[in-house]
Amino acid sequence: MPTLHWLNDEEARKQAGQLPYRLLEADPKLSYGDSETENMLIQGDNLEALKALLPYYAGQVKCIYIDPPYNTENAFEHYDDNLEHSIWLRMMYPRLELLRDFLSDDGSIWISIDDNEIGYLIAITDEIFGRRNRIFIATFKQSSASGPKAINPGVVSTCSYVLCYAKNKSKWKNYKVFAKRQRDDRYSKIIQNFDKNHDEWKFESITDAFEKSLKSNTKKSINNIEEKIHSFVIANANRVVRTARVAPEDVNESARKALFESQKKPNIVMKEEANDRDPRYFLNGEQLIFYSGKLRVIDGAPTTAEPLTNLWDDLLSNNLHNEGGVSFKEGKKPEALIKRILQICTDPEDLVLDSFLGSGTTVAVAHKMERRWIGIEMGNQCISHCVPRTQKVIDGEQSGVSKSLNWRGGGGFHFYRLGETVFDEQGHINEKVKFKALAAHVWFSETHTPLLITPGTPLIGIHNKTAYYLLYNGILGDTDPKGGNVLTPRVLRRLLKYKGKKVIYGEMSMLEESILRNEEITFKHIPYDIKAR
Repeated sequence: MPTLHWLNDEEARKQAGQLPYRLLEADPKLSYGDSETENMLIQGDNLEALKALLPYYAGQVKCIYIDPPYNTENAFEHYDDNLEHSIWLRMMYPRLELLRDFLSDDGSIWISIDDNEIGYLIAITDEIFGRRNRIFIATFKQSSASGPKAINPGVVSTCSYVLCYAKNKSKWKNYKVFAKRQRDDRYSKIIQNFDKNHDEWKFESITDAFEKSLKSNTKKSINNIEEKIHSFVIANANRVVRTARVAPEDVNESARKALFESQKKPNIVMKEEANDRDPRYFLNGEQLIFYSGKLRVIDGAPTTAEPLTNLWDDLLSNNLHNEGGVSFKEGKKPEALIKRILQICTDPEDLVLDSFLGSGTTVAVAHKMERRWIGIEMGNQCISHCVPRTQKVIDGEQSGVSKSLNWRGGGGFHFYRLGETVFDEQGHINEKVKFKALAAHVWFSETHTPLLITPGTPLIGIHNKTAYYLLYNGILGDTDPKGGNVLTPRVLRRLLKYKGKKVIYGEMSMLEESILRNEEITFKHIPYDIKAR
């Protein structure tokens, strides 16, 4: 497959692998709500934060959504959105490379972008995720052709795009989603006497039936007339109809018989007799189609809907600036957009990640939809925007999609900042690194899976019939934190017994090679054999 090349692209391709592992330091003062929560809000460079999270969450994230800088040659208040193409690519490539490692086998990544960099973005995402794993590209209409921009010459830009890639398209789990649509005016007739037998049905136009309903209603307001007609059609959807041509060879014998009978008896409705459960009706050689088939319950109410397409023109938000109670000019996405994405590809309790968090929209919606989440934002807006917005969500705020989800509040999050690196400048393990953090890092470097349970013994875990041990930081209970970090005959006797292959990390081994072979032990030296990734 062709690959994209740009200035210093080799450096960008190596960056993620060369990045050191850093600790995460919790800040209880900025954490909020339920202390038992797993939700994480992290302030710091997103590339370094992703590397720090990798040992814990690799392969665990169901949905990643990111809204990176668009490179629009504008300088927004919270982002420098005016980067050269090569710099933008060098920024995006290693981050996408790390994000891929977080996805579960049935997970997907969603990326918002506009036409300034969409071509380059497709090229590098095809390379990283595989072109075969590209699901679709949706066009998102985020504004209308009005206001100052409509005065400019040429085509008015009202759309951006959402790219969707799966970790493994053959395993991607998704749901069919329906979108609200305007009334389908092809359904122009309504059955007057629906309570009668089908061969007695009489029809009148929707317009006439609606006007009659207005005359019988003491409130004769004609404001928003189309909206009122739509509501009338929805309320009577089981008797609002249109006709559609149907080929005789496309229906079964019973329906074919009713179809031919309707041709012989004009203006009389014929019924498919052999289907009591969901019979079809025919009039003048065509099938009657009922409006009820176009209805879906969306946000708690029946409405005209159709299966979601790759044109998303129904998510405009007139009150976007008020969502979440924070202002983020030119940088916010509507909560309805994130809700749609999560509806397509996640279930409650699934893990959602956003490493370009901005004003906090993704975690706000994920929280309201009862998903677990991780949000990363490097700027001060992590504290000025993301923290208060998420606190308000926990307190039950009602903007955005809250009402449609019947959100009432609850939950919590922990706030973290990036801490020290695992290694100091001399290559020694930083004294601040505790057993738990190093064990998670060693486990991931060996198994490429996260360490889900923190061990209380040197045995980190068993993977593919190999046991992994870490002798570090006094895990054997020695008074001296460095005690027990050397593999000696005495230490070996104290380790939990496992019959099979063993990998033991420690500062030094005092065992003879013959003993190591007999015990099926591969010894790895700390810090030299601790991988950066």
